[in-house]
Amino acid sequence: MNRATNLGPGWSRRADGTAHRQAARVLVFDAAGRVLLVRGHDADQPERTWWFTIGGGIEPGETPRQAAVRELQEEAGITAAEADLTGPVLRRSAEFDFFAETVCQDEVFFLAHLDRVEDVTTAGWTEVERRFMDEVSWWRPAELAHLEVEIFPQQLPELAVRWSQGWDGEVIDLGWMNDGEGRARS
Repeated sequence: MNRATNLGPGWSRRADGTAHRQAARVLVFDAAGRVLLVRGHDADQPERTWWFTIGGGIEPGETPRQAAVRELQEEAGITAAEADLTGPVLRRSAEFDFFAETVCQDEVFFLAHLDRVEDVTTAGWTEVERRFMDEVSWWRPAELAHLEVEIFPQQLPELAVRWSQGWDGEVIDLGWMNDGEGRARS
């Protein structure tokens, strides 16, 4: 497999040329019950924006849990221990547009419930992240259903409400999602 260097580290090319990577994501809730999300934009269509969870590619030698902890520190400046994460609570494979191409990502999601209200910082964003990520913000879970921009995964508003007080023990498998058009691919 050839490296997909224009997308950043961790991406490789499948035999059909599609960029692919393994990723870890985390839904972080603070002591006020808010969930932390990132707003990004499409590099090809800057007017298209969406909200998504903290997370990114799993680096060589990392476990998904280690990657989630690292990404939380890099993308929001929040320090957490691996033991602070619950899960995995959710799995999905997604196809979406990223830097003017369609890519695939296999994702595992964790929960983190902080015992404090956190200020966030974007000081740890990588060069690639700075090219498409716009802000990090805390949201009340009930507010997410009323946002007028896309949210990924699409089920996030109901999942954030469901998990705001803790995990119910069910690991959800969303299967294959096509986030470019907002519908599942068979």
